Amino acid sequence: MIEKNYRILVLDADQRSALAIVRSLGKDSSLKIYTASPDTEALAGESRFCHHYSAYPSPKTRPDAFCLWLIEFTKKHHIDIVYPTTEITSQLILIHEDKLAGIRIPFGSHERVLAIADKGALVKRAEALGIPCPATQHYDKADALNIDAITQYPVVLKPRLSHIWMNGHWLSTQVHIAHNKANMTELLQRLYFKDHPFLLQEYVPGHGAGIFALYDQGKEVAFFAHRRLREKPPTGGVSVLCESATCDQRLLSYARALLEGAKWHGVAMVEFRVDDKDNAYLMEVNTRFWGSLQLAIDAGVDFPYLLHQITCGDNVQRLEHYKVGQRLRWLLGDIDSLYLAMKSRTYSIKQKLVYLLKFLAPHPLSTKHEINRFSDMRPAVFELKKYFLDIFRK
Repeated sequence: MIEKNYRILVLDADQRSALAIVRSLGKDSSLKIYTASPDTEALAGESRFCHHYSAYPSPKTRPDAFCLWLIEFTKKHHIDIVYPTTEITSQLILIHEDKLAGIRIPFGSHERVLAIADKGALVKRAEALGIPCPATQHYDKADALNIDAITQYPVVLKPRLSHIWMNGHWLSTQVHIAHNKANMTELLQRLYFKDHPFLLQEYVPGHGAGIFALYDQGKEVAFFAHRRLREKPPTGGVSVLCESATCDQRLLSYARALLEGAKWHGVAMVEFRVDDKDNAYLMEVNTRFWGSLQLAIDAGVDFPYLLHQITCGDNVQRLEHYKVGQRLRWLLGDIDSLYLAMKSRTYSIKQKLVYLLKFLAPHPLSTKHEINRFSDMRPAVFELKKYFLDIFRK
């Protein structure tokens, strides 16, 4: 069992996943939780479980200043464990791990993380394991690709890394769909295609599906799955209403093979695309906590606290079951989604009415609100104030 009164720093406190981590760990009164983000105020910093909030230099635009702040802050406050929740802060910490002597990081080595986060390396690993992937071609830079050889569109252009560390700063990238030759020519002028490795993949129509996992040095601890019920925008985007679901056994077998083969440590979200014929293809693996983390906690898979126990050396047993049908609603995001649906010209009057009726039917017995919690209301008040300020600024 955990005996020490640990001091924990949760970074990226503006993220909803950070709030879920703080609320999860905050249930243990022996833990003192600090939060921080680049903003003067942040969502997780408003939680009653947060002992102290700080602002730090932007990890994206001032990475050196951020690392210096992190080193000084962890020493000053005697921090034992640091939990980052974005890819940039996660990678910066792993890159500079030697400067954080004595601080526990709930991940594997930087090399092990890159072996999964690098989409090119991931495809090669998956193909070797017999895990289906979209047809893929690998390129070192844009001028290695002969556009005239592409005979069928759309195709997917995918940078190997979501964020590229170069010359002391981060270059953020995006996945793009090229619909024709002219579109392809324009996209290849972007710096992260022009001068950096990328993938050219076949476009797979269908829907997304994922397996959420926790591993302890290559040993599985927990799996979870959910399905999105509504998104913002309604045509596809951030989840605003989701529901816990049974893990698809086929996808689960792929995720197991991939993560066990990589001797994975920590959390991961393995993403797939399922086409109209029910064929599943591996898309990518996110090596950090995900946006709908609170749903897993509500359903009985407390990923943050399980990871905390692992990080502290506690013996954690494999979790076998969780509640299926548990729902999580991000209320303000759901309101935005409703507004976008109502003003959309692509929706008929009947479709808009159905959307409105579904919005007004919250399933109170199975639905919990992600931010609005009577046991910890300050984050909801903070989010609401920020929501209206953003509207007035527009």
